[in-house]
Amino acid sequence: MSFIHNLVHRSLPSRLLIFLIFLVLFGKSQKEALQVKVGIVLDSNKTLGALSLRAINMSLSEIYKTHSSFKTRVVLNIRDSKETVVGAAASALYLIKKREVVAIIGPGSSMQAPFVINLGNQSQVPIISFSATCPLLDSHGGTYFIRATHDDSAQVQAISAIIKSFRWREVVTIYVDNVFGEGILPYLVDAFQEINVRIRYRCAISLHFSDEKIEIELYNLMNMPTRVFVVHMSHDLGARLFSIAKKIGMMSKGYVWIVTNGIADVMSLMGETSLEDMHGVLGVKTYLPRSKELESLAARWRKRFGGEELNNFGYRAYDAATALAMSIEEISNENMGFKKTKNISREDIETDLDDLGVSLSGPKLKQALLAVSFEGVAGKFKLTKQRKLEATLFEIINIQGSRETTVGFWKRPQGLEVGLVKNLSVSQIGDNNSQSWHRLEQIIWPGDTIYVPKGWDFPINAKRLKIAVPKKDGFHQFVKVTKDAHTNVLTVTGFCIDVFNTVIGQMPYAVPFEYIPFETPDGKSGGSYDEMVYQVSLGEYDGAVGDTTVLANRSAYVDFALPYSEKGIVFVVPVKFERERGGWVFLKPFTKELWLLTAASFLFIGIMVWIFEHQADEGFRRHNIADNLSNVFYFSFSTLFFAHRKPSESFCTRVLVVVWCIVLLILTQSYTATLTSMLTVQELRPTVRHMDDLNKSGVSIGYHYGSFTFERLKQMGFNESRLKPYDSPQEMHELFLNKSSNGRIGAAFDEVPYVKLFMAKYCKEYSIIEPTFKADGFGFAFRLGSPLVSDISRQILNITEGGSMKAMENYWLLGEKECQASTTSDSPLQLDHHSFHALFLIVFVVSMLLLLLMLASKGYKERQGDNGEVELVAQDGVNDDGNVEYGDEEDDDHDHHIADVARALIRRKKFVRLFKPRPTPC
Repeated sequence: MSFIHNLVHRSLPSRLLIFLIFLVLFGKSQKEALQVKVGIVLDSNKTLGALSLRAINMSLSEIYKTHSSFKTRVVLNIRDSKETVVGAAASALYLIKKREVVAIIGPGSSMQAPFVINLGNQSQVPIISFSATCPLLDSHGGTYFIRATHDDSAQVQAISAIIKSFRWREVVTIYVDNVFGEGILPYLVDAFQEINVRIRYRCAISLHFSDEKIEIELYNLMNMPTRVFVVHMSHDLGARLFSIAKKIGMMSKGYVWIVTNGIADVMSLMGETSLEDMHGVLGVKTYLPRSKELESLAARWRKRFGGEELNNFGYRAYDAATALAMSIEEISNENMGFKKTKNISREDIETDLDDLGVSLSGPKLKQALLAVSFEGVAGKFKLTKQRKLEATLFEIINIQGSRETTVGFWKRPQGLEVGLVKNLSVSQIGDNNSQSWHRLEQIIWPGDTIYVPKGWDFPINAKRLKIAVPKKDGFHQFVKVTKDAHTNVLTVTGFCIDVFNTVIGQMPYAVPFEYIPFETPDGKSGGSYDEMVYQVSLGEYDGAVGDTTVLANRSAYVDFALPYSEKGIVFVVPVKFERERGGWVFLKPFTKELWLLTAASFLFIGIMVWIFEHQADEGFRRHNIADNLSNVFYFSFSTLFFAHRKPSESFCTRVLVVVWCIVLLILTQSYTATLTSMLTVQELRPTVRHMDDLNKSGVSIGYHYGSFTFERLKQMGFNESRLKPYDSPQEMHELFLNKSSNGRIGAAFDEVPYVKLFMAKYCKEYSIIEPTFKADGFGFAFRLGSPLVSDISRQILNITEGGSMKAMENYWLLGEKECQASTTSDSPLQLDHHSFHALFLIVFVVSMLLLLLMLASKGYKERQGDNGEVELVAQDGVNDDGNVEYGDEEDDDHDHHIADVARALIRRKKFVRLFKPRPTPC
């Protein structure tokens, strides 16, 4: 026992020695890993900053656990930025100058980034941020600034696709008043301009605003008609904003709220109460593919840190730390030190930046970061040439109650694929800018409704719309403005006013307005219609109502609703009474084409009769061809006046003559009636037949005072000295009757509604001549981008398709029906070939059918003659030897003829049965 005891005691030191040697070797292997200092600049006392820091530590721990062979180990040097720009700058300066870190992860916000980026450029230390998303940071020229995320400009196309799909025309942007909030605005403006959407107002909310100040800003927005709001701010300020919006009633029916990923990506940090305040809000959220890596990390996170969820920024921080660790390992052989650059300067002006060193490994580390590529928990980690990640996919979420629901996705369009889709497994083809609520799942809007808000409403406490109406001296049936001399009460009536009142009365919401005459202080007209419309564009009026024509040049500075009147511009000229005169008046009942067609028909009928008679009448064939042709054409022309005593031999001729006589009867009766009308009835004829005649005649032209027709006439080449204005139908009529050569007009150029009103009173004295020029009719004008335009246009369609518009036209423009029958044409009524083409077609078809029948009958007779036997009908017959036997020679000529025929047939070795042919149809 003692021996064993001594052996054990002797072996213990050796075991202890082996253990100590193992510890030394293990410690030596640990010391062999190069310790690389990396700085962290985050707001550690904020939830997002603390969460991101834990994600970074977890990432480094797990990558070195799975890659134990790495030669480098990242050692974090953490500095709290104190949620200030100065704190972030001081922390970064301390880490670079005092700790000589090779890279900095941070800062946490876009406001803190500019100075830190400049420090990184000067010291060649890469600045890696996973949460500074402002696009304007690229303008600092930070070649050492690397975004481990995308910038905010990537999501503006998704936002514009949502707005375009629901056909909203105006939006209000609400953003935090700092670099982060302002950075997205230029990109939103460009995206909205592409889809013709106007940003009506930009509402900046400062981080230092009290709740009362935010409430005042929201009340100002309530007084605007726009109901679509795009919110871009941090989640904590957003929670305050939506709480106040719900309090004052801006989360009710009719409102639309869209938040960017600044809020949507961190919904998990907002709490259940804040989400309930945001019920019905749409959000654009960065999409992270649900991969095995992400699900595994989420499970490990919950196991390690409890129920607190890791959000999108946390996932980005995790991948950023992984990328940095891999890049540092890639340059493990590089010198990780700093090169000191002591500047010689006077001590009294020396600053902390004078002796700022330059990282020796900085350029290599930057290149390694740009080259690193791996499948991270947030998707593919691969930096672009602009040193940031690229986002091509966003998730569209809808806050329903206290949870977020995915209603669709936005994919960057490629080829014909659209941006908005319900799910990622189906590619939808079509127009990315078309109505697309069918491309998304059902959305719950504010006010707990599923009906899509129209995006615009008239504010309850807003001022009345100022609607300009023209002050006119004539054509009061369209617009008439009167003012009571004692009470100054304004009365506006007319067809255009009734249409506008009816439209406003049918709007789905109240639109208070007041009419304001476009006039001078002394009560006269304020100018032309162009001037009135231009005042609308300047904001002096909210709209213009009256007989204002929709024109291309006016549409450049105002928006028009759909036209509600007849379109076109025409010339009006006086008419005169006259009968048809002249030596050739007997030719006028038929047009030249009809005369030629009739003559050709006569020749055709003659030819067909000659063919039929030549085949049927043996006596007809014995005459020479000149006599036959003269007889045939005499035959066809004489059918105009009398019947023929000698019947035709051909059945086909008799059928054709019957049809031809019917056609001639119709032609002669029509000719007689038309010629009688021309010779006996007086007709109203325009003094000018065509616009070209006006140019040649040199007469003066009348135009409606203040109308665009004045410029249109000058464009047509009419000299301004020949143009005479008028204000009313009566004045227009007086200009036509004026006996002075300088004051009289020979024609008036005006729009169809005015002309119809004029013709209702003077229809028997004037006529409209061709051509009709294009014009779009009357329309209501509003300021550019006014959301009223689309709703008013819909109501105009409703009353136009119904009976309301017709009733108003009958009331104000009474009498136009009486003049429609009095409008004259440029030429007397003539019968043309189109009126009788069916008759001539019948003659032609019947002739062809008869010709085919005749040819078929002739062919049939010939076939019967070739296949039969020869039967010689003679007095003597044929004997058994085949010789012809002759009888009495009473008629030698006849006998010799028969003998000749028989001998000819015998030589041909054919036998023909001679018989008296039966009559054929032709």
